Amino acid sequence: MEEEQNTVSPSRTSTEQIQQDTAKLPHQYGCEHYRRRCKIRAPCCNQIFSCRHCHNEATVTSSLLYYFHYFFLFFPLGHFFFFLCVSQSSLSNPKDRHEIVRHDIKQVICSVCNTEQEVAQVCNKCGVKMGEYFCDICKFYDDDTSKQHFHCDGCGICRLGGREKFFHCEKCGSCYVIEMRGNHSCVENSMKDYCPICYEYLFDSVKQATVMKCGHTMHMDCFREMAKQQQYRCPLCSKTVIDTADYWKLLDEEIEAVQMPEQYQDEVSILCNDCNSTSKVAFHIVGHKCKQCASYNTRRIAGTGS
Repeated sequence: MEEEQNTVSPSRTSTEQIQQDTAKLPHQYGCEHYRRRCKIRAPCCNQIFSCRHCHNEATVTSSLLYYFHYFFLFFPLGHFFFFLCVSQSSLSNPKDRHEIVRHDIKQVICSVCNTEQEVAQVCNKCGVKMGEYFCDICKFYDDDTSKQHFHCDGCGICRLGGREKFFHCEKCGSCYVIEMRGNHSCVENSMKDYCPICYEYLFDSVKQATVMKCGHTMHMDCFREMAKQQQYRCPLCSKTVIDTADYWKLLDEEIEAVQMPEQYQDEVSILCNDCNSTSKVAFHIVGHKCKQCASYNTRRIAGTGS
């Protein structure tokens, strides 16, 4: 099959020798993102890069340097506006930041013989495999097959981890681990959004993402950092996203131990962020417990009074 794709078919001996030689030096080719034996020509700017991530990092950095010089020259508070631009660049749509569209890649350059050619797994001149894993749809190459790449037709891109371990949720618009089939709250296109912590686009991020109990998503690292800061609510919907049973019990004990002065013993109206119910409870400086679901994830919606 591979030989049929070659426009020039080298001898079996020379092809095998090239593959054996390149296999001995697995880190000679590629970049910090992927091990591969080819580079890509970006269709958006016609420049050559090792991979799409190298392209995106270079173009975003160039844009930020432009804003850096501009604001420092013309604004006394240039440093403030520079950091504002950094933040806004993360919030923008990937295409607006001059990010490469992987499916539009048409030309690649073999790193072994330096021949530019149309996208294919095997070089049409020297016959070397430019990537042990190859996706003709995503124009993607990678020698590290331990990542267990697979192409998801629903997502339209390649994923990692093994096809048998994931399923595609049509409503959420992304692949989730099998254990989550029928066991998660669906939010339409929840992955086609930005991480509420770092504002990086989640759908094609190389960082691992997690689905919270409420159905919203964020990077796993961001979720862990949020938990370290004792933030237990989803930044988007304010629902509780971690197990707070022990914390609620601690608040129960503290409220029982601390009696409010008589002048503060009025009732307040509260809204529960977890079950969306309203109720009237005794005011307490520590917190207000929902009468429906016993959650302390509540907020006052009216002043004191019966």
